[in-house]
Amino acid sequence: MKKIINITLLAILLSFESCDFLYYDEVSYLTEEDVFNEFDRTKMFLANIYSQMPSDFMSIGGALRASGTDEAIHVDPFSSIHTFNDGSWSAISTIDDRWYSMYSGIYNVNMFLRDTKDQMWEDIKWNEDYQELMAQFYYYPFEARYLRAYFYFELMKRYGGVPIVTQIMTPEEVNNIERASTEDVVNFIVSECDTLIAHLPVTYKDLPQAETGRVTKGAAMALKARVLLYFASPLHNPENDIQRWVNAAESAKAIIDSGWYSLEVDYANVVNNEFSTELIYEKRAGESNDFESKNFPIGFEGGNTGTCPTQNLVDAYEMANNGLPISDPNSGYDPQNPYAERDPRLNKTVIVNGSTWKGQTMEIWYGGANAEPKPNATKTGYYLKKYVIESINLDPGNTSKKRHTWVYYRLGSVLLDYAEAMNEAYGPEDQGPFGMTALQAVNMIRQRAGMPDFPSGLSQSDFREKYRNERRVELAFEDHRFWDVRRWKIGSETVIKGVKVRKISDGVYLYKRKIVQNRVWDDRMNLFPISQKELFINDKLTQNPGW
Repeated sequence: MKKIINITLLAILLSFESCDFLYYDEVSYLTEEDVFNEFDRTKMFLANIYSQMPSDFMSIGGALRASGTDEAIHVDPFSSIHTFNDGSWSAISTIDDRWYSMYSGIYNVNMFLRDTKDQMWEDIKWNEDYQELMAQFYYYPFEARYLRAYFYFELMKRYGGVPIVTQIMTPEEVNNIERASTEDVVNFIVSECDTLIAHLPVTYKDLPQAETGRVTKGAAMALKARVLLYFASPLHNPENDIQRWVNAAESAKAIIDSGWYSLEVDYANVVNNEFSTELIYEKRAGESNDFESKNFPIGFEGGNTGTCPTQNLVDAYEMANNGLPISDPNSGYDPQNPYAERDPRLNKTVIVNGSTWKGQTMEIWYGGANAEPKPNATKTGYYLKKYVIESINLDPGNTSKKRHTWVYYRLGSVLLDYAEAMNEAYGPEDQGPFGMTALQAVNMIRQRAGMPDFPSGLSQSDFREKYRNERRVELAFEDHRFWDVRRWKIGSETVIKGVKVRKISDGVYLYKRKIVQNRVWDDRMNLFPISQKELFINDKLTQNPGW
């Protein structure tokens, strides 16, 4: 009996010069032979695997994953994201469980690689565009292997070591497979990336059909560097093997040295910008206003509030004139004018009281247009700005939509990855064999932001502390903090703070900090539990410690 494939192609997230997004409103029930003996269907099948790459737009209960960290709190008390924070998740009641979806993607890749091997498309051999199609097809297996490697990274982030499957297996074989070690998974991903780096192009713009949106040489290099950084981190490197940090630094430096990417002049242009000079790889979504309808502040037409930044995050933004943290008595910070003279990235990431949004001065003081006691108003005193497209209109009868672009890798994050690895391997100001110090790399980020350089002479531990704060600020809401607190093993910092604002008179406000939430943490939460359902299916699997 021929296997029937259910290909649902509702939104194929591939971009082209002439046609940015393709949509298919049909569900086809086809045999494998039907799919893999016809070029366009094979291409569509690969595109569908691309669509299985997860982003973090409202990924958990309508919330950004940031609401499961000290970056944010989600205003909806019934959102499943709160399961991370109240400690109620378990192997029986999982959250953000990607085991099935990532292995589904891996299965699809394995099928694609098996059924397209040595395919020459004899039925279109005499078509005028045959050579162009074959030039496209050359990269398809490498693209598929990248996607498989990325799916394994998503699994590794959550579970550590997982079974490595590189071919189609019978149900009996699958249900008897054992977990590989985290090191084995890392080695597999790195080995795949090394192969892909040798074959994938830097860009598709000069190739037939000038397709964009596909994985590139830079994407493979960035995945390798990120995986090696995670593997070098305390969670997976308790004995602090320095060579792991060296490997991570070397891989990140290769991207920096390539010259293919450059930092955006304006930090505001690093997200939702598929044409960014800084962008290494991204996921493009079709035109929508879903994210805005979930995150526009209360007080605006169609605004429902959603992911709200915390005081914890806002406190991380230093003073702009001297680079000192606001906790430093010499910083010049004024607690009753708290947003003045702060790191410019604050105003490009967070909507604060008195700032301007859609031409309106924000009233986040109690009783104001955008504050409590209005239902669904922010509980922290802040609203999300980053990734929210301000120009979208939610007015009934005049609604607008725009494209959203989720960033997987950008030069800014690679520079930070490099700085972290270099500091851990060599200290802040030793360039090792790579020609750039950790201090130099992080100061490139600082200079773009309009912030003073990190000072020279910091110890390794002082640099680490200041670096972690810089990473928190620069990469806010880009789905890094959730994983960083785990790989650094600092998740026990669980008191979530906000601010209560009262209006004294026009332009004069009283700001009082408050505790919004006390969260539950246990070190076992550095890794996710494997679903008990999977353990029942395959008793060869072992559970992560503590679950």
